[in-house]
Amino acid sequence: MFFICHIHLIKTVTPIWFLLLLGAAFNFAGYFMIWLVVAGKITKPKIWQMCIYICIGANSQNSANTGALVTSVKNFPESRGSMIGLLKGYTGLIGAIMIQIYLAVYGNDSKSLILLIAWLPAAISILFVYTIRDVKPINTPMSLNVFYHFLTISIVLAVFLMALNLLEKIITFSEGGYIASATLVSFLVVLPLVISIREELLIWNVKKQAIDPPTGITVERPKPKAVSPKQGDEKSRDDYTVLQALTSIDMWVLFLSTFCGLGSSLTAVDYLGQIGESLGYPNKTVTSFVSLVSIWNFFGRVFAGFVSEIMVVKYRLPRPLMMTMVLLLACVGYLLVAFPFPGSLYIASIVTGFSFGAQLPMNLTIVSELFGLKYYSVLFNLVQLASLLGSFVFNVKTTGTLYDKAAMKDLTKKGLRRPPFIVMASVTFFGALSSLILVIRTRNFYSSDICKKFKENTEN
Repeated sequence: MFFICHIHLIKTVTPIWFLLLLGAAFNFAGYFMIWLVVAGKITKPKIWQMCIYICIGANSQNSANTGALVTSVKNFPESRGSMIGLLKGYTGLIGAIMIQIYLAVYGNDSKSLILLIAWLPAAISILFVYTIRDVKPINTPMSLNVFYHFLTISIVLAVFLMALNLLEKIITFSEGGYIASATLVSFLVVLPLVISIREELLIWNVKKQAIDPPTGITVERPKPKAVSPKQGDEKSRDDYTVLQALTSIDMWVLFLSTFCGLGSSLTAVDYLGQIGESLGYPNKTVTSFVSLVSIWNFFGRVFAGFVSEIMVVKYRLPRPLMMTMVLLLACVGYLLVAFPFPGSLYIASIVTGFSFGAQLPMNLTIVSELFGLKYYSVLFNLVQLASLLGSFVFNVKTTGTLYDKAAMKDLTKKGLRRPPFIVMASVTFFGALSSLILVIRTRNFYSSDICKKFKENTEN
């Protein structure tokens, strides 16, 4: 948490390239030191030194996450939901992508996986350090189609990775097979960049062929009058400072629903594999449960971005209402685990993975809509802090304690799994009820043309 807060404070006072380089340096330094230790290249460090290496490496991703996500939302304010859904969707696939590259480059040398994690993300950040920057938003009639192209590619990539995962459990890949699969994965990862370059060239050609408009008459737009967010004017939401947001009821209601929803989801995902083992499923079946959670986590993320964007723009439904529906869906998944029937764990894996993936992109988008983009790099991290706090409370203090008590009483497998998931379903239901408060408080805001508002704010 300490690292995360400081990264977002750095973002407010430094250029984006500095943040990306800082993240690359932390990533390489942390994981490279871990690799040196594991590979026996240096003497065995003390425990506190190893903890520092892990802390630096693990928290370095927040620099790239902040630099890319915040900048993308500011550059595409009218499609922020779709953008966040795409970025978070690819984030969910990065582990499977790295595994394919690792198997192709290093074979089955597990130590080299740490080395790959050290140099590859750092190299990519350095390569695109000046590409990720603030630009003036340009909306063309084809912009939405480009986002749908990105969505299609990401879905193909996710399905392909899932197919590879299943095939690797059935057959043994040769070295050439791993190289071929990694090449196809890399092609699908780079393909959105090709589409972006093509779109930039199209825009450049249009500008080049356009006739300059007549000059001589200048119409001044009246500057909007500054209004304090405390007055409740829906169009003043972009004026929120950090202090105003922290003292806002909306922020704390969102914090509470995230604490309950994402905290429970993280805990459920952690325990799902253990539940499968306790029910006597074979290891391959348990692995399938975990794979289902991962793939549906991706679909939940892109769904939260694109479908919620359509509902907000076309039907003007409050985005918090869709968050409420997702939390209620998560409750169903937990109850399927607590009160199982044959095959229910497969359904629970899909429902839990989907609802888990849908929550974070939706929450991050809500923060940008309700509190603006000026201090977004600081404010959106409160949502992530809420999920971390929720995971600690429900995973360690609640579920862990219940499991320990059940084990001491030597309860049956049913007795071991039922109480924790009933608790998580109850907590998530409370989070859904709290998000309904946000629905009521923001219904007037979402009933207005918020895309027009975002466009006017950008132009001003």
